[in-house]
Amino acid sequence: MSILLLGGMDRLERHYLKEASQRGINLKVFTKPTKYIGKKIGMVDAIVIFTDKVSHSVKHEVINFARSKGIPLFMYHSCGLCTLRKCLECLQNLKQKGGLA
Repeated sequence: MSILLLGGMDRLERHYLKEASQRGINLKVFTKPTKYIGKKIGMVDAIVIFTDKVSHSVKHEVINFARSKGIPLFMYHSCGLCTLRKCLECLQNLKQKGGLA
């Protein structure tokens, strides 16, 4: 499973990656503002946005991209490691139940 994480804190990026890796998930992380993010997303199974660390314009660009490609999108206001853990558990459960490609 490949997931894009948009937002979060720079200092937690390695922890985000480690947490996903332990669960067998390929995680792409963008913690810094990135121009034309829609072109850099690539093929992912789901997108997670930590909304407290992302500008409105970038958030809307990614939401529009996800909708146009039919990619499941999850948004959380908090950007802590516990939030990511809960999100990854949810995504794994969805995949097991066949709700996520």
